[in-house]
Amino acid sequence: MLHVVEQTCRVQEDELLRRMFMARKQVFIDLLRWEIPALGGRYEVDHFDDEHALYLIVADPDGAHLASARLLPTTRPHILADLYADLCDGDVPRGPDIYEVTRFCLDRHINAAARRDARNRLVRAIADFGLAQGIRRYTGVAEGPWLRQILAFGWRSRPLGSLRWIDGRMLGALVIDIDRETPELLTRGGIIAGTSAPREMCHAA
Repeated sequence: MLHVVEQTCRVQEDELLRRMFMARKQVFIDLLRWEIPALGGRYEVDHFDDEHALYLIVADPDGAHLASARLLPTTRPHILADLYADLCDGDVPRGPDIYEVTRFCLDRHINAAARRDARNRLVRAIADFGLAQGIRRYTGVAEGPWLRQILAFGWRSRPLGSLRWIDGRMLGALVIDIDRETPELLTRGGIIAGTSAPREMCHAA
């Protein structure tokens, strides 16, 4: 499923996904220097990008990618369970109402103010989508500075274990609780999207 957060949608789903995968390559491979392959030298796509992945994309009215995230069901293979389970002090949280947030991507080609608004819109979309779909928790793996930002957004969240150096990066795992109070908690935490109040559209992939 592709879930687009925007005012209007002027491009097709496959084009939006292409732009998202291109932005992921520019951020995770070109900027952050992750040692992961690029499909055709242009797109960051891995084996978790299968028919079970869900995508949230913040796009402008012309369909330009601003921000995106991938959601993976934890009842299937996913990054925390399959690659970084040792980051959890206990068992990896799994269940039909628990999804993993991965590939949180902010476009490199927008200014700081636009990036902040896109980030806020994406965080709000993650929370709203969870509420709409009956998702009770999100899990994730993040580098130290970004993990601390996520924990400070205002929603109920907590680390699943201590930070650890893995392949040259300080990584940690976290869990985020989603309930009807989450939108208000995010507002109190300063995660407020722009005044345009975008509507949300779902497209079956």
